[in-house]
Amino acid sequence: MGCSLLYHLTRLGWRDVVLIEKNELTAGSTWHAAGLCTHFAHNLMTMQMRAYSVQLYKHALAEDTGRPVGFHPCGALRIASSPARMDEFRYVRALGRYAGMEFQLLSPSELRALHPLADTANLLGALYEPWDGYVDPSQATHAMAGGARDAGAEIYRHAAVERIERTAGGEWCVHTPEGAICCEIIVNAAGTWAREIGAMMGLDLPIVPMLHQYVVTDRLEAVAALERELPVIRDPQQSWYIRQEGLGLIVGPYEHDGQPWGIDGIPKDFGMELLPPDLARIESILLEAAGRVPALAEAGIKRIVNGPITFTPDAGPLVGPACGLSNAWLLTGSSMGVMEGGGAGKFLAEWIVGGEPPMDAWAVDPRRFGAYADRDYRLAKAVECFAHQYAVHFPYEERPAGRPKRKASTYEALLQEGAVFGCVNGWERANWFASGGPLAPVPLTFRRPEWFARVGAECAAVRDRVGLTDMSHLSKFEVRGRDAAEFMAALGANQPPARIGAVALTHALTRGGGVRSEFTVTRLAEDHYYLTSAAAAEMHDFDLLRAHAREFSAVTVSNESARLGVLAIAGPHARDVLSKLTAADLGNGAFPWMSARNILVAGQTVRALRVAYVGELGWELHCEADCQRDLLRELMRSGAAYGLSLFGAYAMNSMRLEKAYRAWGSDLTTERTPIEAGLIQFVRPGAREFAGREALASHAARPHAMRMVLLELTGGLLDPFYNHPVLCAERAVGIVTSGGYGHRTGRKLALAYLAEGWDPQNADSALQVQVLDELCSARILPRAPYDPENLRLRS
Repeated sequence: MGCSLLYHLTRLGWRDVVLIEKNELTAGSTWHAAGLCTHFAHNLMTMQMRAYSVQLYKHALAEDTGRPVGFHPCGALRIASSPARMDEFRYVRALGRYAGMEFQLLSPSELRALHPLADTANLLGALYEPWDGYVDPSQATHAMAGGARDAGAEIYRHAAVERIERTAGGEWCVHTPEGAICCEIIVNAAGTWAREIGAMMGLDLPIVPMLHQYVVTDRLEAVAALERELPVIRDPQQSWYIRQEGLGLIVGPYEHDGQPWGIDGIPKDFGMELLPPDLARIESILLEAAGRVPALAEAGIKRIVNGPITFTPDAGPLVGPACGLSNAWLLTGSSMGVMEGGGAGKFLAEWIVGGEPPMDAWAVDPRRFGAYADRDYRLAKAVECFAHQYAVHFPYEERPAGRPKRKASTYEALLQEGAVFGCVNGWERANWFASGGPLAPVPLTFRRPEWFARVGAECAAVRDRVGLTDMSHLSKFEVRGRDAAEFMAALGANQPPARIGAVALTHALTRGGGVRSEFTVTRLAEDHYYLTSAAAAEMHDFDLLRAHAREFSAVTVSNESARLGVLAIAGPHARDVLSKLTAADLGNGAFPWMSARNILVAGQTVRALRVAYVGELGWELHCEADCQRDLLRELMRSGAAYGLSLFGAYAMNSMRLEKAYRAWGSDLTTERTPIEAGLIQFVRPGAREFAGREALASHAARPHAMRMVLLELTGGLLDPFYNHPVLCAERAVGIVTSGGYGHRTGRKLALAYLAEGWDPQNADSALQVQVLDELCSARILPRAPYDPENLRLRS
């Protein structure tokens, strides 16, 4: 990955670039990697990053550098023995349709035609990836290194980093036994040693090396008799891959009790060594693999490779800015460093040189983890991710390892009320409430889940009576100081609230006009603002706000996410419930929509915001976290007379879709401007200067512009969720970013981006959304289907 970055920086014109290597290039994990390359992924950014790696290794790198790369375009198969796995394949194939990548669903007989050594008994089908293959990791690494050297880059081998310092002038100084190198920008691409280098930079990176073994067989006559190279084959259910190696095979298992290694530090002399083989750990998986590819049973073992590969808590790499540090970047943490390395190096090079990511980066942004990802958490998650390397990736899946980590004071009370928790940014968040108290986990599915009816009941309670939910997971910040008003004016595309007590929504943008972050902003005083944002964005947004604060002499930014808890009450009786606990005037005259006041509720001081993400009369009640449990109890007691019901994140998602409210991280990303997202009402530049202003002014000239629409889907049995292609005359013209069932309106709804040149006047009736293999008719809704005039919000 480091050589890929070096190579791509030189292709963008940078020459004063240096790579420092502790041992030899490829030391650590690369030299013993199996070299598999795939397009398969569950999100668009990762799929595109992997696809670029394939194209780079397949021809572009050799053509550019004149050096061999050793790519084998043999294709790849993933086999399925369960309906859920077939649904996953349908999902990925549909996403590939939008991305312009070919995935084919095969019958067992078609699978056998491509892989004559495979036994197809008990299989339902397979996914074929015709453009996949494998590469020689060492050749690819040295080709990129050589190409970078040819362009002026320098590479120093056997130069172990001893310490890293920051000079008074802001430069980074990297010390090695051969001397120091001072630089403007530093990138940690240290792979196996990433935590050690991170510690020198002042970071605690959530990375754990895991030992991965694969077996290389002797020559097999069944392989030697073939007329063409076998495609790579994976059995995700049994958790193994097999690829051809000469006239033998490589078998790589991922056991369900993976072995961490070097948790608290890599041995000092470790470089290009392997760990002793441990055949007993993988023997049962090898036997299963031999059942699927019987020729394996006749194979002798040439060698067993046992070496470390790195895992983060979600198995995704860390590619992007190092949180809290300027001019510091990460390019590490990938468990698939060869597969992702080519694309990741290009991606980060373009981000560093251009100042913003070329695609939405959230899937790989290092700031998606916070301090909660401590040793115990990252260790538990790494073991879990290793075991789930080939697991089905279900929508709404919540994996349990390392949890609970961050809990609101209401956690136990909500658990007793039947809360089924998910996790966001380390916080336990109630997704839905089971009737009758705590419930065993329900089966995961791509289809309508068992909690569907319960979520519908929660939505009905909010619509007809009153609902209460815990939103303590929200990210919360305070901005204070003499320059606070100037700071806020330059933060985003919307004018900040001018009046004390007013609330507004603003979007911080990239220089290209894409949405970096979304903030709800409350002005508490002339020099004091309160900001909330998406739960997952805490470290990302804190980084953004602190960097913005460096442009002002008298402003401070504090992160209040852990100090403050939030309860939200919404529904036609929300005012009635609150009025029994406060003497404050909650009427529209004294407390209108989009305003805030400090009030006493049940004897506690509460920062009350008259906002509601569900589109009903409601308030968010922000208070000290220690007081939140008592406040919950009093609200439930007061609400009993009005039929108050607790509701969770799934009901909130259903209701916000009915209002066409966009969600950061899915509907709002750096790839799209607020104008494209349909939020032009929040673009009010005035005379202010802010990042992205010029880009918004020239929006009409933006290449590949799109526009967001709300779609109603009809037909079929499936509910939409995300990443479904929108089709017109069998051509992909857009992508669904979020979707679900609107329980208050009884409609299937999806927010989607459509290509700018697509004319709905001529083709609206032909619009379809592909959910797995189902083609659902879709029509654009001109207005939100629930309370489009906002009468309920203002009531």
